[in-house]
Amino acid sequence: MSTQMQGYIDQAEKDLLHTYNRYQIVLDKGEGVYLYDTDGKKYLDFVSGIAVFALGYANKEYNDALKNQIDKIIHTSNYYYNQPAIDAARKLKKVSGMDRVFFTNSGAEAIEGALKAARKYAFLKDGKNDHEIIALNHSFHGRTFGALSVTGNPKYREPFEPMIGNIKFADMNDYDSIKKQVTDKTCAIIMETVQGEGGIYPADADFIKKVRKLCDEKDILLILDEIQCGMGRTGYMYAFQKYGIKPDIMTTAKALGCGVPVGAFMMTEKVGQNSLTAGDHGTTYGGNPLACAAINKVLDLFEKEHIIENVNQVAPYLEEKLDELKTRYSFITERRGAGLMQGLVMDMPVGDIINKALEKGLILINAGANIIRMVPPLVITKNDVDEMIDILESCLKEV
Repeated sequence: MSTQMQGYIDQAEKDLLHTYNRYQIVLDKGEGVYLYDTDGKKYLDFVSGIAVFALGYANKEYNDALKNQIDKIIHTSNYYYNQPAIDAARKLKKVSGMDRVFFTNSGAEAIEGALKAARKYAFLKDGKNDHEIIALNHSFHGRTFGALSVTGNPKYREPFEPMIGNIKFADMNDYDSIKKQVTDKTCAIIMETVQGEGGIYPADADFIKKVRKLCDEKDILLILDEIQCGMGRTGYMYAFQKYGIKPDIMTTAKALGCGVPVGAFMMTEKVGQNSLTAGDHGTTYGGNPLACAAINKVLDLFEKEHIIENVNQVAPYLEEKLDELKTRYSFITERRGAGLMQGLVMDMPVGDIINKALEKGLILINAGANIIRMVPPLVITKNDVDEMIDILESCLKEV
C-alpha cells in the first residue's frame, strides 16, 4: 500500500464515525466489472457495491443520461410533477406488475413506507392501532427504526430497543411457524423473497404460495422485500415472478438506480386506494429528476442489453463452478442461492479467505461469519466467472 493510500485511510479514521470495519483499500474508479484503487491496482468485482452496480462501471449511456439531466434540473420537490418521475413510475409498473409507486432515497426508506401503508390499510378497516406484523428470523430490512424492528437478527435490534411494537417473528420456509403467529390482529407478513444478509436463503415455492394463500384468506398484506434480490439478479426482474404470485406491497432499491441512491415501494391498486393518502407520507428528495433519470436509463438498458437473459446464461455456469469447488474442499458445506446471488457456506469463518482474495485482486463479501456472498454485476461473462474461480481457489488452497 502506498503512503498516499494509507494517508487517505488514516484521515478517514479521524473524520468519519467508525460504524464500518472497512477493507483497507481506497477505491478510485471502475470500468466494466473491474474496480481500481488509488494506487492503480485492479480488482475483479463480485460485490457490485452490494448488488447495486448491475450494469457494471462506466456505462457510457447511463453516465450520459445522468449528465444530461444534471444540465436540466436535479431537484424540484414533490410539490410539483417532473417528467423523469412520471416516466420511471410507468416503466417500473410495467416490469413489476404493480399498480402504484412511491419513490424513496433508499431501501430502508422503502421498507418504512411499506410498513406505514400496511398499518394504515388495517387502521382504515377497523379503526384500531393494535395491529401486528409478522417478519422472519435471519431477515435484514435496514437500519432505520421501522426496518430494524422487522429485521430478524437480535444483535442488530437489542442495542436500540425498544423497537416499534407488535412485531412477531417466524421462520423462512416454515409455513407452520407463520401460521402459528397469525391472529385477528395480523395486518402484514414481510419477508425477503431471497434472504440476503441472513445467509442467501431463497423462498421455497410451496412456502411462498401457501403464505400468499393465507394472506388472501385473511386479508393480510404480503410485503416482499426485493431490495437486494430484485432487478434481474435471480433471472427474473423481480424474484417473486418465478413463483407465479404477486405481493400486495413490494420494496425495491439497490440496482434500481445502479449507483444513484434511490428506492421505491409499490403496491396493488387495492392497497393504493385504501392506505396512504395526502399528508400520510412524504420525502423531500424521493423521486427527484436526477434519481428518476437514473431509473429510466437503467430500465432501458436492462431491455436493450438483455441483462436478464445474460443472468440466465451465466448463472448456471457460476453455480456449476461453485458446486465443483464444493466437491474439492471438504470445508465448503453448501452452495445456495438464485441466479447471480450466490453463497458458499463453510464450516469456519470466511474473513481470512475474503482478505486473501482482496490481496489477489478479487472483491468478495460475507453474509454472516461463515458464508462468502457473490452478487456481481449482472453483465459478467463466463470468462469473469473463470477468473473469479481461479483466484478464489488459490485462496482456498492456502486455507
